[in-house]
Amino acid sequence: MSYITTSDGADLFYKDWGMGQPVVFSHGWPLNSDSWEAQMLFLASNGFRCIAHDRRGHGRSTQTWDGNDMNTYADDLAALLDALDLRDATLIGFSTGGGEVARYVGRHGTDRVSKVALVAAVPPLMVQRDDNPGGVPIDVFDTIRAGSHADRSQLYKDLADGPFFGHNRDGADVSQGIRDAFWLQSMQSGHRNALECIKAFSETDFRDDLRAIDVPTLIIHGDDDQVVPFEVGGKASAGIIAGATLIVYEGAPHGITDTHKERLGRDLLDFVKS
Repeated sequence: MSYITTSDGADLFYKDWGMGQPVVFSHGWPLNSDSWEAQMLFLASNGFRCIAHDRRGHGRSTQTWDGNDMNTYADDLAALLDALDLRDATLIGFSTGGGEVARYVGRHGTDRVSKVALVAAVPPLMVQRDDNPGGVPIDVFDTIRAGSHADRSQLYKDLADGPFFGHNRDGADVSQGIRDAFWLQSMQSGHRNALECIKAFSETDFRDDLRAIDVPTLIIHGDDDQVVPFEVGGKASAGIIAGATLIVYEGAPHGITDTHKERLGRDLLDFVKS
């Protein structure tokens, strides 16, 4: 198993598959790098080096007590790119991972980066505020926190069986295996880490980070995303990032890395090859 160690002593697990130009994947909450396996296998089989790490506090990485915030997540991503000396890399972030990628660019620039892709990502700002009136009310995130305190195992089952994959929609057919994998990955996260990450993904303002993105950018978002609504996420980000390309998956839920894995793989391959 491969690890790097950050400046504060956290060990970050990562996968490194294939050879070629690097593509680096950042995962969503409260998952780990396993959630990217379909896209990693597909792109690695098509001539790219695919790398994905478990965010601190998630999966096989150290469950640090502190550092569960976007600045630290972005610095951890920078530590990975530096340790592997990755250059001309495409950064791809799903959901919370999209915030991690955006904050990386805001803090570390694009010297090592050639392209950025945001998939069902949380930027520019999820929570409703006076300067973000169309955002998601804070009560929604407080309810998730309360569920995590009360019975986080059941919370993750409810998310998997409901809004995350759109399994609560008429006619939806999301396999038990996909839903079980979500629960399993989620339970591998640290309790405090996953809990504090809710604030990180929902209340961090990425608008300045998005304005700093100066490389080709692809945004992919489902218009039936019940977790990061399209108008709050992909549509809003596309209006901020100069020259961004927006692809809308009609009727698609949040968890498109699983529900739309073939289409997503093709779209990402076309993008990294362009």
